[in-house]
Amino acid sequence: MKITEQEVRYVADLANLTLSEEEIARMAHDLDEILTHIGKLNELDTTGVEPMAQVLYEAGETATLREDEERSPLGNERALANAPAAGAGCFKVPKVIER
Repeated sequence: MKITEQEVRYVADLANLTLSEEEIARMAHDLDEILTHIGKLNELDTTGVEPMAQVLYEAGETATLREDEERSPLGNERALANAPAAGAGCFKVPKVIER
């Protein structure tokens, strides 16, 4: 599978990234290698392999998940205490929709 530099530019534009020509060439090469590897993985016979819903599915005592504990809610004032900009009880963030 071959990823073109035009496709890298298209995805970078969708992500609002500015890449140099060197970075575009490197990304095209790296993405092509990743997709080639995935193609090899897709060739493996996975007949009889049970799908995993979760890594810790039958972990028992080795599971590292904490017990659920009821806690009081954080509250608006505490949530906004360290916000760089807040107003009207909300976080204020810069507009990122327009370029």
